Amino acid sequence: MSGHYFPRWTLSTHRHHDLPVAPDERLPWGQTVAMGLQHVVAMFGATVIAPLIMGFNPNVAILMSGIGTLIFFVAVGGRVPSYLGSSFAFIGAIVAVTGYAGHGANPSLPVALGGVIVCGLVYALIGAVVMLSGTRWIERLMPPVVTGAVVSVLGLNLAGVAVKGISHDTFNGVFALVTVVLITCFAVRARGLAQRLMLLLGVIVSYGIYVIATNGFGLGQPVDFAPVAAAAWIGWPRFAAPVFTSHAIGMMAPIAIILCAENLGHVKAVAAITDRNLDAYVGRAFLGDGIATMISGCVGGTGVTTYAENIGVMAVTKIYSSLVFVVAALVAILLGFSPKFGALILTIPSAIIGGVSVVVFGLIAVAGVRIWVNHQVDLTSNRNLIVGAVIFILGTGDFTLTLYGFSLGGIGCATLGGMLLHAIAQALGTRRASEFAHTSTALSQDTPHASH
Repeated sequence: MSGHYFPRWTLSTHRHHDLPVAPDERLPWGQTVAMGLQHVVAMFGATVIAPLIMGFNPNVAILMSGIGTLIFFVAVGGRVPSYLGSSFAFIGAIVAVTGYAGHGANPSLPVALGGVIVCGLVYALIGAVVMLSGTRWIERLMPPVVTGAVVSVLGLNLAGVAVKGISHDTFNGVFALVTVVLITCFAVRARGLAQRLMLLLGVIVSYGIYVIATNGFGLGQPVDFAPVAAAAWIGWPRFAAPVFTSHAIGMMAPIAIILCAENLGHVKAVAAITDRNLDAYVGRAFLGDGIATMISGCVGGTGVTTYAENIGVMAVTKIYSSLVFVVAALVAILLGFSPKFGALILTIPSAIIGGVSVVVFGLIAVAGVRIWVNHQVDLTSNRNLIVGAVIFILGTGDFTLTLYGFSLGGIGCATLGGMLLHAIAQALGTRRASEFAHTSTALSQDTPHASH
């Protein structure tokens, strides 16, 4: 750490060569703006799709992603280049708490916002503790076998919602599958940034085909563009105030642990690609992300998290200047104040949102399996098998525990139950190993040795 809270951002001399631009360096301002716009494109698909799946206002989500990124930037002193976008970790709990049907505004949004705020508070408090004590206890509390299973459950818990959302009629079901196929095509055949934008591009192309089929050929329900034409180019987003309930808090507060594991992985990834030790900033990253989530929830926005999409862009371009993310945040804030942009996003048909949901929820589930593979989790171990099995069933089955009027939903029960079960199994394993070692020592002492 230097003596200054923020870096001095010296002008990079490597911009004409295949050499990285460090976090504390900057490009000429024209190139900085261009790179900022690219990061907006990278985060855009997921940051807009997440609120649509949960029934949040997309304008508010985009606006708060920009404001959240600036909060994070200040919290880490501009030394951890990252973008904060809409978190998918909240989707399962929010859909369960609100009973959201999958299209239009969520009528129970205020209840969800209360849970988001408390989750952000827990997250920020964990960040403060990490600033004082380091990250080792988090890694011990949530080993890969637990985090992998919980992340998978976040997706599997929503499988029924996704399928139900595309089963209303044959036309919508077909278009949901068309969306899935198009996203698959972009994921497999596209290259570079287009591949990273597979969700957004899949939606755009599917939407175009849908408009041609409905508005052009009279099939299905035509898209109504009147709200887009009537909306102003510049105006305030539709903010919302939170309502606090024990059920929503119990469902969403434990998600803070998932966000910690996710953010820790992202900080380590940024450290790896920038070749810098960022361990000293992990607590501040948690704190910044937690505060950003709280503020977002206070006005009607989604919970936010550091985005792997933008880390991917940095890895490809080798431009790690944190000033680029200030530009990206400012552009997102401008988009948030465009009602016409929000009205256009809200015209996306439920069939297409349903198709995207199938892919997104499935990707979340598979991401958990990938954590197991990447960390070489031993599935021949009875301890790992039992912990993983219990988390899967509690989370996917949406087991809810109510104590003294306070409800802990499926994801919360799966997370806390898995952590507790792993701690018990580990303690028993350690005790057994200790007893075995003690017995072995006693036997060796009782065995007569041959004289030489």
